[in-house]
This record gives sequence, C-alpha cells and structure tokens, in this order.
Amino acid sequence: MPASTDELLLLSGGLDSSALAVLRCPSNALTIDYGHVCAEAERVAARTVCDLLGIAHHTLTIDCSAIGAGLLAGRDLSDQTSNGRDEHGAAAEFWPFRNQLLATLAAGVAYRLGLKRVVLGCVSTDRERHVDGSPSFVEALAAVTRMQEGGIDVVAPASELTTQDLIELAEVPLSLLGWTHSCHTANLACGSCPGCRKRSLVLDDVAPL
Repeated sequence: MPASTDELLLLSGGLDSSALAVLRCPSNALTIDYGHVCAEAERVAARTVCDLLGIAHHTLTIDCSAIGAGLLAGRDLSDQTSNGRDEHGAAAEFWPFRNQLLATLAAGVAYRLGLKRVVLGCVSTDRERHVDGSPSFVEALAAVTRMQEGGIDVVAPASELTTQDLIELAEVPLSLLGWTHSCHTANLACGSCPGCRKRSLVLDDVAPL
C-alpha cells in the first residue's frame, strides 16, 4: 500500500496502532506522553515501529496526570471504588476524556504539519470497555474537529475489526509485533493488567506456539 502523505497516525506503540501503521503506511505518526505511567515504553515501542516502517515519528509531552484516573495514572485499584473501578469508568484503565484529549492534541500537531487527517487505532472490542472507542463517538469527534481550523478529519478505519483481524489483514510481521508495548501499569510489562492480558491472548491467537 502506498504511503499516505496527508494523515497523522496516533501511535501508542501497542498492537492496534502498530498494526494500523503497517496497514495505512502513514508518512507521519505521533506519540503523546500525557503523564501516564507507561509513557516511556510506549515512546520507545512507537519509535521502533516507525524506524522499521520508515515513518516520520513525532512526539508531544503534555502532563495531564492531574486529571488522570485508573491504572494509567498509577492509581491502585484500592484507591478507586469498592468494585475496583472508577465510578464513571467500566474499565480499570479508565482515564476521563482520554481519546478526545489525545485526538484533539493530535489534530493540533496535524494542523502544524499541514496534514488533513488524524487516524485513531480503535478496534471493535474497544466499544465494549470505553464509549470513546465507539464509531458513534469517533463520528461525533470528527464532526467537531472538521468544523474548526484546517478542516482536519478524524477517522478510525479499524473500528469494525478485532485486533486479530487487523493484524491478519495488515500482515504484520511477528518481528514488529514483538516490539509493541501494551502494559497499562509500567514501562516494564507487568503481565497481569488488562493491556498485558489482551496482548498475550492476541499473540497466542495470531502466532500460537
């Protein structure tokens, strides 16, 4: 697939966004350190993916930890409600308005770079855990973003695919998947958080031992 020169991929260095990098071949990708505890590992993973694929890698650091919640903010589950969840979030990694925040910051970088589209790595299972991973949310966010400076669009081209489907469609090499980082709790993968569990299940499915 020829490189897309008018879009900016929001790249966390996880399985979904890395597979999307292979599928979309964007000329530019952005990794945002928003004050989450696994930011350094995500940055290293994303930079490696970009180096392997020949993508220009941009980084942005804006500390939003003051409004963070859940595992990504380094909060132990005991610091949250008795059922182990923030009262407004169904998932342990819930961070209020995270995708909206990151997409808006990415749109600002896209505007500066003269790009017309921000690409999000949402997959079909995201909507089960986060409303901001749903197609209706992405559509609403895109409408708000398009009406502002630069007319920048926001798309989530893998929102109807599972992570396994996306990896198989993009034919992502295992050597690249090995560089990804999905842990929600640390720069060294814990192996037990939701992100690590998902990564293990997906890799077992696409590359069984």
